[in-house]
Amino acid sequence: MEYNFRKIEKRWQTYWKKNKIFHTKENEKIKKYYILNMFPYPSGTGLHVGHCLGYIASDIYARYKRAKGYNILNPIGFDSFGLPAEQYAIQTGKHPEKTIQENSRRYKKQMDKIGLSFDWNRKLYTSDPNYYRWTQWMFIQIFNSWYDKNSERAKPINFLIEEFNRNGNDFIDASTISNNYKFNSKTWKKLNSYEKESILLDYRLAFLCQNTVNWCPYLGTVLANDEIRNGKSERGGYPVYKKKMLQWHIRISAYAERLIRELSKIDCSQSLKRLQSNWIGKSKGISLVLKILHPIGEFNQIELFTSHPEMIFGITFIILSTDHPLADKISTFSLYHKNVLTYLTKEFSIDENMKNISGIFTGNYVLHPFIRNKKIPIYISNFFTINDQTKSMIGIPGHDEKSKKFATKFGIEIINVLDFNEICINSNFLNGLNRKQAKEKIIKILINNKIGKLKISYKIHDAIFSRQRYWGEPIPIFFKKKIPKIIPLDKLPIILPKIKNFDPENGKSPLERVKNWAWNEKNMKIVSNTLIDHKHVFPIETSTMPSWAGSSWYFLRYMDVHNNQFFVDKKKENYWRNVDLYVGGSEHSTGHLIYARFWHKFLLDRGWVTTEEPFKRILNQGMILSYSAIILKVIGENTFISYGLKEKKHAYLSFQEIYVDLSLIKKNDELDIHKFKKCRPEFYASVFIFERGVFLCKRKLEKMSKSKYNIVNPDNIYEKYGSDIFRIYEMFLGPIHQSKPWDEKKINGIKNFINKFWRLFHKNKNFKVSEMNPSLQEFQILHRTIKNIQNKMESFSYNTSISLLMIITNQLTALKCNKRKILEPLVQLIAPFAPHISEELWFKLGKNKSIMFYNMPVFDQKYIVKKEITYPIMFNGKLKFLEKFDSNISKEKIKNKILNHPKTKFLLKKKILTKFILIPKKIINILFK
Repeated sequence: MEYNFRKIEKRWQTYWKKNKIFHTKENEKIKKYYILNMFPYPSGTGLHVGHCLGYIASDIYARYKRAKGYNILNPIGFDSFGLPAEQYAIQTGKHPEKTIQENSRRYKKQMDKIGLSFDWNRKLYTSDPNYYRWTQWMFIQIFNSWYDKNSERAKPINFLIEEFNRNGNDFIDASTISNNYKFNSKTWKKLNSYEKESILLDYRLAFLCQNTVNWCPYLGTVLANDEIRNGKSERGGYPVYKKKMLQWHIRISAYAERLIRELSKIDCSQSLKRLQSNWIGKSKGISLVLKILHPIGEFNQIELFTSHPEMIFGITFIILSTDHPLADKISTFSLYHKNVLTYLTKEFSIDENMKNISGIFTGNYVLHPFIRNKKIPIYISNFFTINDQTKSMIGIPGHDEKSKKFATKFGIEIINVLDFNEICINSNFLNGLNRKQAKEKIIKILINNKIGKLKISYKIHDAIFSRQRYWGEPIPIFFKKKIPKIIPLDKLPIILPKIKNFDPENGKSPLERVKNWAWNEKNMKIVSNTLIDHKHVFPIETSTMPSWAGSSWYFLRYMDVHNNQFFVDKKKENYWRNVDLYVGGSEHSTGHLIYARFWHKFLLDRGWVTTEEPFKRILNQGMILSYSAIILKVIGENTFISYGLKEKKHAYLSFQEIYVDLSLIKKNDELDIHKFKKCRPEFYASVFIFERGVFLCKRKLEKMSKSKYNIVNPDNIYEKYGSDIFRIYEMFLGPIHQSKPWDEKKINGIKNFINKFWRLFHKNKNFKVSEMNPSLQEFQILHRTIKNIQNKMESFSYNTSISLLMIITNQLTALKCNKRKILEPLVQLIAPFAPHISEELWFKLGKNKSIMFYNMPVFDQKYIVKKEITYPIMFNGKLKFLEKFDSNISKEKIKNKILNHPKTKFLLKKKILTKFILIPKKIINILFK
């Protein structure tokens, strides 16, 4: 009987679906294990083989843990809000909701074809109102909370209001935008509602703030730092500018210390921990408060942070961010005021800002803390990455290369502070001290003179939460006399209205064009904008949430996806608790993980979850690499040249590299020009310059990506070879965490292995298994394999596990072993990797239930213990030394080892070996003359 993978795989995929094999229920009597893949976005192109790597890896582990007796939660859903669907809607006029549904159906079909054991009963979409109702609910809870530094916990805003009524803010240590304003209870009670709300906004974990943001005009929205690559938008590669806008923010910086401290609770790679740690950016130093030479009203000083106070003598300028509270005031009484205001309103391209030095002198100075009458000029600049807490930085051009470039451009003094001995000699109070002693003394003087204080600073920024786009969760806020007010919880969800024109215009959200987008506070419902009277009817927020809002807590919803009363039932959350294994790409190692960890900690603070960290173990799979094809176009001309001519004849020209689809490439890297023109009609009239009669492209090994046209569709692979062969091949490419190239030519080796495995159970095309008892050797082969595979599986060494399965298949084939007691456990060992063939063979072995319901075989130690024999090694009949060998080792290996033994070489020296006598399990005698 031939191995007919199409028939077998279709049969078992139908069986799994019909019998709901992968549906999971809570069971207190069984140990749980929660496996999760990072949230997929259903793009129109579907899955490629690079996406499948993580899904197959997690599925293998899910099947393995089921077979080890665990109750497995392995859910899937779709991160369906965000830019991709909206950009497609703008181009086609097709509503994002429709394209998301179409794309997710394609994803599901592809995932089922690969044999992934997802519990589709728990499927969710972030764009489903039943889901984003709870995202809106959580935003309101964040808005109605503040962060108490003393207890390191978020608390309800009502507790803060009660404290203000009792004692003002004298005893409050909170994370705020500004800690400068102090008031007592009398002052608080005298404030009107607008003034009170303005103060509370300074404390809320979700707050509105005018800030410099990353603005992408082409996409018409604000972008987070992790959505930008090399100064361009990650999606589309469009220019991004720095621009001041009023935006919603989430105060993630309040959680900085917990985020960095509790990394130790996560089992993940050191490189991931390093990325997280660098993103949070904890540094110890000193906060300096320097006097402004020309004070502006109540503002008479500037706070700065430095982690190198010993470099204080090298300060030659100060930089303020365009967001600094003094930025528009610092030059009020100087001739520079007009130029400063112009600079503050200018938009800077991030890409341009990375290359070009920009800044403006304010006409004002601060006084040096140690050098009498030394004035340090104050500049405003977008050129630097500035401390987010102080909105300022000190320029030490003798120590920092970027500061040196700035100082050189603006003619600022550069002091070499690296020769610390010279500084100490020239300074009376530091003379005779070494670097460490001088640093300690400088800190002491700064603190004693109240110029500075010890401080811990963090690089992490508060996350911008507004997007001027359509396809996202509506923010459940309306504005009453410019004060943000929440829409009542029992009126959620605020449903995203359906519109036809999705394009943002002039930085304004498409929701600004919606006719019915006003809140009637009296009747508690959405009404026409024409009814806005600012008495009973008020405007609703038109910005939407970023896509990371829904993806920051989706793992909790999987625990209780059908609950309409709350986002998760406490009993179910207490059972599943957190994700035991989180599998996904390293590209999510910063932004997504930071946001999800923050969101989870907030929910813990308010008592809605029971764990500090959402993920216990994180596995980042490597990338599948593919050879892309690149052709050269002459910039400014409609001309293409063959790649080999670039350096030979046309090195003086400037070129643009254009990626082309792999289907357009013939053998020997030659472009099929006719097909290319047909696919890319914009180049139909182009001129192509050949070399040696052909037009060659460049091949480059890089990440598989649809933008590089180098993707491989899994549909084609499993249609040709079958899903089991595809699954095993992907895992056999190399260690799961490493990147590896795709090479379809090598898949035939896996095909041969599976066919050989199939033949173990068949003779003359008929299924035939012997009921005879196995030999000792057969048991030893099996149980060593069971033990070794178990060890490999726990460390995700799938490639070596497959090697072990190949080895045992070859060994059993050589022994012509088809005994049930050997083959049954072998089917169970291969089942996580090749679920279809294992189900088929399990059924043929007479089992009535799916192999999923049977426990993984356990090795028997008695077959693992090595039996050793001690051989006396004799030379011409005289005993010289003893040597131990495994009882199963071959004669040839024994002979080779003894003849290469150092003692043998020493005893023989220049003598001639005449005979090697080996009496098995007795003696070895070496004859020489």
